[in-house]
Amino acid sequence: MKTVAQGVEQILKSQPFLEEALQREIINFSALAEELQPEITSMLKKPVKTGAVMMALRRYHSPPGVSKNQKIKLAFKNLGDITVRSNISAFTFKNTNTLVNCHGKLLNYVSENTHLFYAFTRGILESNIMISGSETEKVNSFFKEENLIIQREGLAAISVQLPQDNFKVAGLYYQIFKHLAWQNIALYEVVSTTNEFTVLVEEDLVEQAFAAIKGLKN
Repeated sequence: MKTVAQGVEQILKSQPFLEEALQREIINFSALAEELQPEITSMLKKPVKTGAVMMALRRYHSPPGVSKNQKIKLAFKNLGDITVRSNISAFTFKNTNTLVNCHGKLLNYVSENTHLFYAFTRGILESNIMISGSETEKVNSFFKEENLIIQREGLAAISVQLPQDNFKVAGLYYQIFKHLAWQNIALYEVVSTTNEFTVLVEEDLVEQAFAAIKGLKN
């Protein structure tokens, strides 16, 4: 049978912001216990006292992989250059048998214009192309026969050089996303390679997003 402590853990794991606030001791244990008590009671299917919930909250410890992890702190301290590019356009096309051929034409063009920002991701049903806004007409000409799902202008790309072996650090991306979400920054697209991480945001959010990512070094 599930205990009060297990019920509290289940709720906190499903609400990482709440878990973070609890860890930072910026939340009232008594008020939170009263808030969670009905849900815990329903979960356990028996009466649960607020005091028992509060005790479980005080005893709760976040998993070491995502909380106070020295590897994460070291990784953020060793973040490399942060590059910002504005005036980015993003296109989402439905995947078809001819889409790859169109993409080949675009790749040939990009290879002759290496100064351009360019990224491509392919999903199961659709593919995204992100490119400097000055090349919008070129993309439209290469893909004019394809099924365009959505096109967005006025985006900005923030690219971060990650330290080597970052893929061995549990919770690294979680911390990045968490800091952006705490600043109420919505991400339009995320692109990553082994040692590089790029987020696309609307241009009016770029300064705020840049500050949030740069602040991770601290």
